[in-house]
Amino acid sequence: MKSRESLLRLKRFQVDEKRRQVAQIEAMIADFQRMADELDNQISSEQERVGITDVTHFAYPTFAKAAIQRRDNLQASANDLDSQLENAREALAEAVEELKKFEQLEERDNAREQAEAEAAEQDDMDEIAARRHAVGG
Repeated sequence: MKSRESLLRLKRFQVDEKRRQVAQIEAMIADFQRMADELDNQISSEQERVGITDVTHFAYPTFAKAAIQRRDNLQASANDLDSQLENAREALAEAVEELKKFEQLEERDNAREQAEAEAAEQDDMDEIAARRHAVGG
């Protein structure tokens, strides 16, 4: 049973690790989106400040062009992370299902052991009762 307990602990650890990975990827996506939103605000402010919104205009601000490039890079990175997030969620779901199987096996084994212990205890009680009856009767 020790090996099964160790295996169960390992499966729980793996599920926890998969949950951490999912949370980490979600946090990274949220950070990228927040930064992209901030850049959008900066781009809009810069466009309003100079009065030029046409990116192809010769006097379009260099800062805004650079901010657009950074924002696009952040959005591309967030999109790349979306596929990683989906894979991580699938891996988590698989790990949870595997853990459930091991937990069900453990519960079944524990129930069987309990039933065996109760049966052994009942046999002992029956033997004691039989001895008392034989002595008293």
